[in-house]
Amino acid sequence: LKEIHEQPTAIRDTLVGRTSHSGRLMLDELRIDEDTLRDVNKVFVVACGTAFHAGLVAKYAIEHWTRLPVEIDIASEFRYRDPVLDANTLTLAVSQSGETIDTLEALRHACRQGSRVIAVTNTVGSSIAREADGILYTHAGPEIGVAATKTFATQMVALHLVALYLAQVRGSMFPEEIAEVVGRMHDLPEQVDLAIDLDEEVRELAAMYADARDVIFIGRHTGYPAALEGALKLKEISYIHAEGHPAGELKHGPIALLEEGLPVVAVATECHVYGKVLSNIQEVKARGARVIAVATEGDREIGKYADHVLFVPRTPELLAPVVVSVPLQLLAYHVGKARGCDVDQPRNLAKSVTVE
Repeated sequence: LKEIHEQPTAIRDTLVGRTSHSGRLMLDELRIDEDTLRDVNKVFVVACGTAFHAGLVAKYAIEHWTRLPVEIDIASEFRYRDPVLDANTLTLAVSQSGETIDTLEALRHACRQGSRVIAVTNTVGSSIAREADGILYTHAGPEIGVAATKTFATQMVALHLVALYLAQVRGSMFPEEIAEVVGRMHDLPEQVDLAIDLDEEVRELAAMYADARDVIFIGRHTGYPAALEGALKLKEISYIHAEGHPAGELKHGPIALLEEGLPVVAVATECHVYGKVLSNIQEVKARGARVIAVATEGDREIGKYADHVLFVPRTPELLAPVVVSVPLQLLAYHVGKARGCDVDQPRNLAKSVTVE
């Protein structure tokens, strides 16, 4: 809980010193010259667990802002599928500890194939930081809880900075557009603070659903990785079976799991596919499930369809998971506490996974 509450400060620390007085991004640690980045024609993201979900958010941002194609892989699968890499590819290796063995081996494979590698990590001098061509430290501070919270938020922010830097170097966005996005990123700490204020509301919800056997999380666009992360947090901390799905994928199988009273957490914040999310929520309600929606402040539609609504501040959709993840973290925390679980050291889990 302490680390959930530290997220606003951690995000500020990730952003500090990353822009010049003129508003240009300055990511000196990357150590990759701008000409090389201009020649990049494809980006790979490799990561595990929570870091993979941060990478999935980055995929949406990089493709939208730079128009570069992005592939994202679970790091343990990356080198075994024989990915097509060369000197014109850029690989982003994301790891909280910088020692995650699967991510480290994926990084090494990318280097052997001639790809340039940028590490995004929280740990100065870690193996991944030492072996990458360039690095962006998240500066989240020590994270003791096994389930990642503040490092997830700062990974997303750091990856957004990388995406915007690529857009700056490649000229795919105007300087004013980049400055506007960076300005909105500087609003995130305050918005996360407001989301943390939902704590008591979430605690009451958690008491209602602490005995659930299964929970489904759904979302679309950047709401999808937020749903994946929400499900991961709940299963890690409370040991309840939880799954995250793209909301549009429900009818292709997962809808068979829906039954009377099943809790479904829907990420339904303001975005260009909001209407489709509402339609998916209606599908869920028609099967008797109970819907907990995370929605944008001022939304007057969502209350017609959801059983419970947690309102978060309005945030640009590419940045929204940074704020949306907070009530989902709190939900996992309070459900875990209600079930008597050790929320800091969950069974069978380690903070740094250093064996395959």
